[in-house]
Amino acid sequence: MRNDNKSSVSEFILLGLPIRKEEQGMYYALFLVVYLTTVLGNLLIILLIRLDSRLHTPMYFFLSHLALNDISFSSTTAPKMLMNMLTQSQSVSYAECISQEFFFLLFGGGESFLLTAMAFDRYVAICHPLHYTTIMNHILCYLLVISSWVLSLAAALVHTLLLARLSVFRDNTLHHFFCDFPSLLKLSSSDTTVNDLAILIVGTVVIPVPFLCILVSYGHIGATILRAPSMKGIFKALSTCGSHLSVVTLYYGAIIGLYFVTSSKKTNEKDVIVGAVYGLVTPMVNPFIYSLRNRDMKSAMGNLLRRGHCSV
Repeated sequence: MRNDNKSSVSEFILLGLPIRKEEQGMYYALFLVVYLTTVLGNLLIILLIRLDSRLHTPMYFFLSHLALNDISFSSTTAPKMLMNMLTQSQSVSYAECISQEFFFLLFGGGESFLLTAMAFDRYVAICHPLHYTTIMNHILCYLLVISSWVLSLAAALVHTLLLARLSVFRDNTLHHFFCDFPSLLKLSSSDTTVNDLAILIVGTVVIPVPFLCILVSYGHIGATILRAPSMKGIFKALSTCGSHLSVVTLYYGAIIGLYFVTSSKKTNEKDVIVGAVYGLVTPMVNPFIYSLRNRDMKSAMGNLLRRGHCSV
């Protein structure tokens, strides 16, 4: 502990995942595979979209940014967790902890806004197909992506700057595998009224508002399908929206379980496990969802494999 005006701690202790010491090696290998799969899977999506001209559409433009965001999101927590498991070290410096929290909020918010942009794209494609190319032009696509990054950056900065102003911590032990924002606030004995207000205001902009926009988009999509019900229209909608809807369900389901369902003032094992699903598993699953459920991605993958086979 330090007794200066900046912070009462020089480092935090991350207790990590709730696993026994004799199981550390097995879980280290598991999460290393998860992280490498996340990075390689999302890099493959970016590569396929860049190389295949048929994927140069707004939907895949957003998907490439989502894949980049997933790589960054997972890289915020996984390398440090794996390093701690490998070296049996549990410490993280105060500056590293604050930085990790900033990037976690940045890419977590980016995921929410990018999924919303993708939902709007699907809404236009199904509800206004004749005007799709006019509405979803390059300028609008770039504006939506830039807005997603700017809004998530602003939200992350607000929370990080308010967190950095907290000067007193009653303890430096975090019952988590990364510097979780709510866990840090629970450790602080400073007045967190402003932080709680920021969570209410900024958190509403980052999570509930985008989620509501997604629900409204899919409400219009459902109404459009029901107005002209046909098996062909239903299958087309499922093929168009199925992958995105699966990712949305997984992403917001983990967030609801992590931040809204749990009510304990102390971080418990369930919080840590749900946090692992949210921060580590979700970015890994996204490439599989889009690869297995998307015909265009399968075709692009086949072309890439054939091209590689012919060049050998």
